[in-house]
Amino acid sequence: MSTKSRASTGSTPADEVMDLVHRVMHRFRALQYQGLRGRPEAITHLESKVLGFFSHHPGTTLSALAEHSGRDKAQLARLVKRLLEIGVLEHAPPGADRRSQPLQLSAAGAAVQRELQQQHRRLAQAAVHGLDAGERTELLRLLRHVDAQLGDAAHEAADQG
Repeated sequence: MSTKSRASTGSTPADEVMDLVHRVMHRFRALQYQGLRGRPEAITHLESKVLGFFSHHPGTTLSALAEHSGRDKAQLARLVKRLLEIGVLEHAPPGADRRSQPLQLSAAGAAVQRELQQQHRRLAQAAVHGLDAGERTELLRLLRHVDAQLGDAAHEAADQG
């Protein structure tokens, strides 16, 4: 975007950076989930995060997911219910506490998880194709700097709030 275009929209170079980061990630996620569209096990990004949690913590509960994620338990309960309905999550054998309902990936859920991971790797390779090792290193350095700056801003906001 030219300086003249920025002036007319009121955006700054910092706005442009963050807008581009957002657009890149939005495009990446859209392409990652494209292969699941129209299939019964089509899931959203947040649903894939839930699948990922149970992939790494099989036999844990909704309460453990809520504690780990910091998200609202009712919202997560709706997500888990949908994932159970489409068959990518299933109830695991109960543990010592019969009141809790442990969950795990079903075979279909494990297949979806593998497919998403493979697509992630393919897209990541495509995204940096043509960048030499030095350019990838510099891009990582710059993105880590942006991430650290946002972390500092979050700490400052928490200290003020």
